[in-house]
Amino acid sequence: MGITTYNPTSPGRRNSTVNDFAELTEYRRPEKSLCERLTKHGGRNHHGRITSRHRGGGMRRMYRLIDFKRDKDDVVGTVRSIEYDPNRSCHIALIDYADGEKRYILAPVGVTAGDTVASGPTVEPKVGNAMPLKNIPPGLAVHNVEMNLGQGGKLVRSAGGAARLLSRNESWAILVLPSGEMREVRVECRATIGQLGNVEHQNLRWGKAGRIRNMGRRPYVRGTAQNPVAHPLGGGEGRSGGGRHPCSPTGVLAKGGRTRSPRKTSNQRILRRRKSRRYGQLPKPKSR
Repeated sequence: MGITTYNPTSPGRRNSTVNDFAELTEYRRPEKSLCERLTKHGGRNHHGRITSRHRGGGMRRMYRLIDFKRDKDDVVGTVRSIEYDPNRSCHIALIDYADGEKRYILAPVGVTAGDTVASGPTVEPKVGNAMPLKNIPPGLAVHNVEMNLGQGGKLVRSAGGAARLLSRNESWAILVLPSGEMREVRVECRATIGQLGNVEHQNLRWGKAGRIRNMGRRPYVRGTAQNPVAHPLGGGEGRSGGGRHPCSPTGVLAKGGRTRSPRKTSNQRILRRRKSRRYGQLPKPKSR
């Protein structure tokens, strides 16, 4: 993948970069049998009330059904094409299996049209193949990792993501996630070998507000710029710092608070927390 920079013919072009999509095969329509219409809700729940702010609009999209479980064992599939997916940051690969079935999977680095992939406990540990963690040699990079057996991949699914398999015993495997978190996962859970493609996605510069609106994200308004009836930080003569710690319109503090539920059962399997950008290393979870 590469990043293309245009001549600054306009203010939006001056500060924007785009993906050259060199990893993709020739343009083709997505597989119709693997697509569903994506219904938009604009951040509203079933009561019609906004629960996620700054959502709405955006381009119409078809959702591609992705095979996160990779449970089609011992059937060789051929990569037909590498395609763009508007619903995620990484690219996807269309697989034609030997029995005639077609599925989409997340496309790792190095997999191109014409390559073969497979899944199962007995397959070769090469890029694109999926197998239980107990069959993967330690030290390899993996993605699309399951947290519970048969649940489907939940960890490491964004562009450029890769977890490192450190070690394992009879029951648990130790993974280092891209965030730096060290976590235990059952050895029966499946993972796909390799690093996800579209690695340079994090280096893109959107350049103008219109590209963000196309994603379905509406403008943000600073709390200090609002009226006191609309936000706790609003009001005052002239510009002000708000007079209190940053918070949401409902008064929930925006910095320093814990956003993860302490009652999550998976907390017990975190050996080392990820590093916080603002406060350094987060405290180690309580011992089991």
